[in-house]
Amino acid sequence: MDAHFPKSRTKVFVVDDDDAVRDSIKLLLEVHGIDVEDYESADAFARHYRKPCRGCVILDHHMPGMTGVDFLNSPVGSRLGLPVILMTGRGDPELEHCARAAGAADFLQKPVSGRLLLATIYRVTAGQSCQAR
Repeated sequence: MDAHFPKSRTKVFVVDDDDAVRDSIKLLLEVHGIDVEDYESADAFARHYRKPCRGCVILDHHMPGMTGVDFLNSPVGSRLGLPVILMTGRGDPELEHCARAAGAADFLQKPVSGRLLLATIYRVTAGQSCQAR
C-alpha cells in the first residue's frame, strides 16, 4: 500500500459487533502504523469516545441495538467531528443514500479488501491537520 499515515497522529475507531471483523481490521491497521480502538457497539463507542487530533470511524451498519445510520443521526453521531466510513454486508442503493445523507464520508460493502479500506481511510483523513494542544 502506498498510503502514508502520520503514524502517531492517526486514530481509527472500529465499531462492529463481529469480533472477527474487528480483530482483522485492527490487525491490518496496526501493521500500517495506525492507532486503533475497537468497540462492539455504537453505544460502547459513544460512552468512550474522545476526539483525536486526526482520524476516522469505521462503523458497521447492521448491529444489534442502534444501526450505523441510526448512530450517525443521533446527537452523539452528528457531533463526532470525524469522517465516518459506513460498512455493511447487506447494502443497497437506498441504504447508501441514507448513510450519505446522515453524513457518512464513504460507504463500503463487506467483504472489503485491505487495500481499498486503507485507501479510503487515507482519503478521508488526508485533509485533517493537527494543532498543538
